[in-house]
Amino acid sequence: MTTLVKSKTTDRRSTPRGARPRWGRPALQLTLILGLVGMLYPLAWMLSSSVKPEQDIFGSVSLWPSTFVWTNYVDGWNSTASTFGLYFQNSFILAIAVVVGNVVSCTLAAYAFARLSFRFRSIWFAIMLGTMMIPYHVLAVPQYVLFGQLGWIDTFLPLIVPKFFAIEGFFIFLIAQFIRGIPRELDAAAAVDGCGPFRTFWHIVLPLCGPAMVTTAIFSFMWTWDDFFGQLIYLGSFENYTVPLGLAALQASTYGSTWGQLMAMSVLSLIPVTVFFLIFQRRLVEGIATTGLRE
Repeated sequence: MTTLVKSKTTDRRSTPRGARPRWGRPALQLTLILGLVGMLYPLAWMLSSSVKPEQDIFGSVSLWPSTFVWTNYVDGWNSTASTFGLYFQNSFILAIAVVVGNVVSCTLAAYAFARLSFRFRSIWFAIMLGTMMIPYHVLAVPQYVLFGQLGWIDTFLPLIVPKFFAIEGFFIFLIAQFIRGIPRELDAAAAVDGCGPFRTFWHIVLPLCGPAMVTTAIFSFMWTWDDFFGQLIYLGSFENYTVPLGLAALQASTYGSTWGQLMAMSVLSLIPVTVFFLIFQRRLVEGIATTGLRE
C-alpha cells in the first residue's frame, strides 16, 4: 500500500504543472487552420467569381470556374463613364500625397512632444490624444461647410491639405513613443557639438525614426486607398473619382447583371495595397514592436 502511494506521488511530481496535454497543440493548429480558411474563403470566392460566367457566380458552389471569362477584366475596366485607369491614377495621387503629409507633419509634431520643452506640453498632448476619440462623422458637416466656403469641393484639397497640419493623433502618438525610446545622450552629444533643436532632429532623431515613419506611411496608404466615406463627400465628378468610388459607380450601374466585372475590378483594387504591404512588412513589424520602448 505504501509503495502504491509513493508511485502515485512520484507520477504527479514528474508531470509539470503547466504542461499541456498531447492533443493540445494539434487542436490549436487545427483551429488556426480553420480560422485561416474562413478568412481566406471570401477572397478566394471573389477571385474565382472574377473569371466565372455570370450564371455560375451564384449558381455554382464550386470555386473552380467551368469556363474562364477573362473579358470580365476588360469590360469592367471600361464599364463606367471614365476608365478604371483614371480611378487608379487618382487613388495613387491621393494616397501618395497623404503619405507625404502625414509622415512629414506627424514626425515634426511627435518630435516636439517627445523632446522639446514648452508650456502646457502635457496638456496639449492629452488634448491631441483626445482628438483620437472623436468620430469622423461628428466633424464631417463643419469641415464640409468650411471647405465649401474655400471652394475646395470636388477637388483633392480637402483630403490632402489637412494632412500637412498633423491632424492624425494616432501617428503622432506612435512616432512620439518611438522617439522617447531613443537615448537622450545622443541629444546631449549633439548639443555639445553646437546643434540646436532642428539640427538635432535632422541629423540625430530623424535617421533613427525610420521604422516608425514606415509604419505611418503604410497605414496612411492603406487607409487612404480604402477610404470611401471621405472621398464620397468631397469628390463628385467622374474625373476625380478614386477606386472605391469607381467600384460603387460600377455596382450602381450594373443592377446586379454584371457581377463578374465588379469582382474583377475588386481584385485589381487589392493589388496595390497588397504589394505595398508586402514590400514594407518587415519595417512595419519592426516599427510596431519597438514603439513604446523606453531607454
